[in-house]
Amino acid sequence: MSTRSDSNTNDLTKTVKVWDPLVRIGHWTLVIAFFTAYFTEDDFMTQHTWAGYIVGSIVLLRIVWGFIGSKHAKFSDFIYSPKAVFNYLIGLLKRKPQHYVGHNPAGGAMVMALLLSLSATVFTGLTLYAVEENAGPFAGIVSTSEPSATPIAIVSSAYADDDKDKGAMGVNKDSGEFWEDLHEFFANLTLLLVALHVSGVLLSSYIDKENLIKGMMTGRKTIPKEMESNDE
Repeated sequence: MSTRSDSNTNDLTKTVKVWDPLVRIGHWTLVIAFFTAYFTEDDFMTQHTWAGYIVGSIVLLRIVWGFIGSKHAKFSDFIYSPKAVFNYLIGLLKRKPQHYVGHNPAGGAMVMALLLSLSATVFTGLTLYAVEENAGPFAGIVSTSEPSATPIAIVSSAYADDDKDKGAMGVNKDSGEFWEDLHEFFANLTLLLVALHVSGVLLSSYIDKENLIKGMMTGRKTIPKEMESNDE
């Protein structure tokens, strides 16, 4: 890993490169796209839809990068056992945190939780878009009223009654309400996780005495000199 000492870095710390451009740009693009999608709906459905596509693309790219990306971008670098996450949080509360070059155990767990929640938000949103508008990548999958056609059609049909009004696609309107409720649930869950994430970053930055927000912007972190790393 490339390391360098800044002029304002004392003899006990060093500044190292941690986050690659794809991680940093993807992170901030995801922030903008998610909040754009969250606050644009109904009268701004076009903006909502395109922001959702961006969120889905970034999430998919981040998942792939988690397997083939740089050292600290890989899942293998920041997925820890529940015990390790618990011990880190206890140390943080006792103001005796362990230092990590990449994501700490709690941060890594939050990354995975956000990726899962965002994936569910995008999936339910695309399904809802197909059910209500017969548009998007799932349009051909749910544009049938035959229960045995696809897994998504089965779920949709399970929430539909034959005597209810059906849309132009032959899918019952109740299925649209089901996917809308599910989509809103995961969107709100993601918002809650974001709030917890920001709180955790601020708390960890204060106790660890390191600016994690700046690190995600510059790609560099200041760490104790005794910490070893084998990054390129």
